[in-house]
Amino acid sequence: MIRKQNNAGTDMPLILFDGVCNLCESTVHFVVRRDRNKQFRFASLQSEAAEDLLSSHQYDFGTLSSVLLIADDEMYRKSRAALQIVRRLDGAWPLLYYVFFWVPKFIADPVYDFIANRRYRWFGMKSECWIPDDDLRERFIDEPAGDA
Repeated sequence: MIRKQNNAGTDMPLILFDGVCNLCESTVHFVVRRDRNKQFRFASLQSEAAEDLLSSHQYDFGTLSSVLLIADDEMYRKSRAALQIVRRLDGAWPLLYYVFFWVPKFIADPVYDFIANRRYRWFGMKSECWIPDDDLRERFIDEPAGDA
Protein backbone atom coordinates (compact mmCIF):
# COMPACT_ATOMS: atom_id res chain seq x y z
CA MET A 1 0.00 0.00 0.00
CA ILE A 2 1.42 3.41 -0.97
CA ARG A 3 1.33 5.96 1.82
CA LYS A 4 2.61 9.51 1.55
CA GLN A 5 3.83 11.32 4.62
CA ASN A 6 4.31 14.95 5.54
CA ASN A 7 7.41 16.31 7.25
CA ALA A 8 6.03 15.32 10.64
CA GLY A 9 5.74 11.71 9.45
CA THR A 10 1.96 11.40 9.54
CA ASP A 11 0.00 9.85 6.71
CA MET A 12 -1.53 12.26 4.23
CA PRO A 13 -4.45 11.79 1.86
CA LEU A 14 -3.50 12.03 -1.81
CA ILE A 15 -5.87 13.38 -4.45
CA LEU A 16 -5.24 12.21 -8.02
CA PHE A 17 -6.93 14.49 -10.54
CA ASP A 18 -7.18 14.98 -14.30
CA GLY A 19 -4.45 17.55 -14.96
CA VAL A 20 -5.92 18.82 -18.24
CA CYS A 21 -9.48 19.26 -16.94
CA ASN A 22 -10.55 22.79 -15.99
CA LEU A 23 -13.20 21.49 -13.57
CA CYS A 24 -10.63 19.25 -11.88
CA GLU A 25 -8.14 22.12 -11.54
CA SER A 26 -10.87 24.29 -10.01
CA THR A 27 -11.65 21.46 -7.60
CA VAL A 28 -8.00 21.30 -6.52
CA HIS A 29 -8.05 25.07 -5.86
CA PHE A 30 -11.30 24.63 -3.91
CA VAL A 31 -9.71 21.94 -1.73
CA VAL A 32 -6.50 23.94 -1.18
CA ARG A 33 -8.48 26.98 0.05
CA ARG A 34 -10.39 24.80 2.53
CA ASP A 35 -7.44 22.73 3.77
CA ARG A 36 -5.76 25.07 6.25
CA ASN A 37 -3.72 22.24 7.80
CA LYS A 38 -2.34 21.29 4.37
CA GLN A 39 -3.21 17.64 4.90
CA PHE A 40 -3.86 16.86 1.23
CA ARG A 41 -1.24 16.08 -1.37
CA PHE A 42 -2.00 16.12 -5.10
CA ALA A 43 -0.84 14.44 -8.30
CA SER A 44 -2.06 14.68 -11.85
CA LEU A 45 -3.45 11.43 -13.25
CA GLN A 46 -1.14 12.01 -16.22
CA SER A 47 2.01 12.04 -14.04
CA GLU A 48 4.54 9.27 -13.55
CA ALA A 49 3.77 9.40 -9.83
CA ALA A 50 0.10 8.59 -10.51
CA GLU A 51 1.06 5.72 -12.79
CA ASP A 52 3.31 4.30 -10.07
CA LEU A 53 0.67 4.74 -7.36
CA LEU A 54 -2.16 3.31 -9.43
CA SER A 55 -0.19 0.27 -10.49
CA SER A 56 0.67 -0.43 -6.85
CA HIS A 57 -3.08 -0.41 -6.16
CA GLN A 58 -3.76 -2.72 -9.15
CA TYR A 59 -5.87 0.05 -10.69
CA ASP A 60 -6.56 -0.24 -14.42
CA PHE A 61 -5.54 2.93 -16.28
CA GLY A 62 -8.32 2.21 -18.76
CA THR A 63 -10.88 3.00 -16.04
CA LEU A 64 -9.40 6.33 -14.98
CA SER A 65 -11.81 8.59 -13.17
CA SER A 66 -11.58 12.36 -12.97
CA VAL A 67 -10.69 12.19 -9.27
CA LEU A 68 -9.32 9.48 -7.00
CA LEU A 69 -8.40 9.68 -3.33
CA ILE A 70 -5.86 7.46 -1.62
CA ALA A 71 -6.35 7.67 2.15
CA ASP A 72 -6.65 5.36 5.11
CA ASP A 73 -4.98 2.53 3.15
CA GLU A 74 -7.81 2.64 0.61
CA MET A 75 -8.46 4.04 -2.84
CA TYR A 76 -11.74 5.91 -3.16
CA ARG A 77 -13.30 6.50 -6.59
CA LYS A 78 -15.99 8.73 -8.04
CA SER A 79 -18.69 9.80 -5.56
CA ARG A 80 -16.94 8.10 -2.65
CA ALA A 81 -13.73 10.02 -3.35
CA ALA A 82 -15.64 13.31 -3.43
CA LEU A 83 -17.39 12.51 -0.15
CA GLN A 84 -14.15 11.49 1.57
CA ILE A 85 -12.50 14.71 0.40
CA VAL A 86 -15.26 17.03 1.71
CA ARG A 87 -15.27 15.02 4.94
CA ARG A 88 -11.68 16.14 5.55
CA LEU A 89 -12.11 19.85 4.68
CA ASP A 90 -12.25 22.75 7.13
CA GLY A 91 -15.41 24.59 8.05
CA ALA A 92 -18.90 23.24 7.46
CA TRP A 93 -17.97 21.24 4.34
CA PRO A 94 -17.86 17.89 6.20
CA LEU A 95 -21.63 18.27 6.71
CA LEU A 96 -22.03 17.37 3.02
CA TYR A 97 -20.50 14.00 3.79
CA TYR A 98 -23.10 13.32 6.47
CA VAL A 99 -25.94 14.50 4.23
CA PHE A 100 -24.92 12.40 1.20
CA PHE A 101 -23.01 9.35 2.51
CA TRP A 102 -26.27 7.41 2.78
CA VAL A 103 -26.91 7.72 -0.99
CA PRO A 104 -25.98 4.31 -2.44
CA LYS A 105 -23.10 4.10 -4.92
CA PHE A 106 -25.39 2.68 -7.57
CA ILE A 107 -27.23 6.02 -7.53
CA ALA A 108 -24.39 8.45 -6.70
CA ASP A 109 -21.80 7.09 -9.15
CA PRO A 110 -24.01 7.47 -12.26
CA VAL A 111 -24.62 11.13 -11.30
CA TYR A 112 -20.86 11.53 -10.86
CA ASP A 113 -20.27 9.83 -14.24
CA PHE A 114 -22.83 12.06 -15.95
CA ILE A 115 -20.85 15.15 -14.91
CA ALA A 116 -17.42 13.53 -15.40
CA ASN A 117 -18.27 12.40 -18.92
CA ARG A 118 -19.23 15.95 -19.88
CA ARG A 119 -16.58 17.88 -17.95
CA TYR A 120 -14.46 18.76 -21.00
CA ARG A 121 -17.48 19.90 -22.98
CA TRP A 122 -18.95 21.95 -20.13
CA PHE A 123 -15.79 23.30 -18.48
CA GLY A 124 -13.11 22.89 -21.14
CA MET A 125 -9.67 21.37 -21.05
CA LYS A 126 -6.06 22.42 -21.43
CA SER A 127 -3.61 21.14 -24.01
CA GLU A 128 -1.11 20.44 -21.21
CA CYS A 129 -1.35 19.52 -17.55
CA TRP A 130 -1.75 22.39 -15.11
CA ILE A 131 1.43 23.24 -13.23
CA PRO A 132 0.93 24.65 -9.72
CA ASP A 133 2.57 27.88 -8.65
CA ASP A 134 5.44 27.96 -6.16
CA ASP A 135 3.09 28.29 -3.15
CA LEU A 136 1.41 24.97 -3.99
CA ARG A 137 4.39 23.13 -5.48
CA GLU A 138 5.38 21.44 -2.20
CA ARG A 139 1.97 19.74 -2.00
CA PHE A 140 2.28 18.10 -5.42
CA ILE A 141 3.90 14.77 -6.16
CA ASP A 142 5.51 14.57 -9.59
CA GLU A 143 7.69 11.51 -9.60
CA PRO A 144 7.24 7.86 -8.74
CA ALA A 145 7.82 7.09 -5.05
CA GLY A 146 11.20 5.47 -5.72
CA ASP A 147 12.47 8.48 -7.71
CA ALA A 148 11.52 11.31 -5.38
